[in-house]
Amino acid sequence: MRKIEFSEVRNIYEYEKVRDRFRGRIIDLKKSRRVQVGDHLSFLFENRETVLFQIQEMCRAERIVDGARVQEEIDVYNELIPGPGELSATMMIEIEEKERIPELLHRYVGIDAGDRVRLHVGREHAIAGRFEAGRSKEDKLSAVHFVRFTLGPEAIREFRAQEAFLVVDQPEARARVRLPEDVKASLLADLAG
Repeated sequence: MRKIEFSEVRNIYEYEKVRDRFRGRIIDLKKSRRVQVGDHLSFLFENRETVLFQIQEMCRAERIVDGARVQEEIDVYNELIPGPGELSATMMIEIEEKERIPELLHRYVGIDAGDRVRLHVGREHAIAGRFEAGRSKEDKLSAVHFVRFTLGPEAIREFRAQEAFLVVDQPEARARVRLPEDVKASLLADLAG
């Protein structure tokens, strides 16, 4: 999947003209790219459109107009775009009960280590998620993580034909959820390049 280029990012003035329509399209797109796993985890699978939206929204929110700063945002968010044979997701730990955030967030410490988050494809393929480094410490955890799943050619063939599941094997927060067909169809487009 091609990375976002500077020429694709609209300046704030031009973006405001198209924002409502673009935002509505991205909200609809995200419905077929979001998967809830257990009580507090959701995975939003990223692609070029979702990443471009994030860049545009960051530039708008932060009032970024300097070309060098816009390029910095592009460089940061381009890391979310999946490469060949990859699926890339933003994993969010969503806790609505403010008073329980520390307690519940602590349950997920270590989730980004080893193979605690996996994509199961058919019966043969369990693909461990690779997390971006620097989002957790031994006793502290960010509520937002970036994770990649790399599928080999056989796993991609199986992904087309078989059920796929997101699995979280965290000691205090185990969950397994089948990817809905609309999500699978959207992700197949990513895997096709």
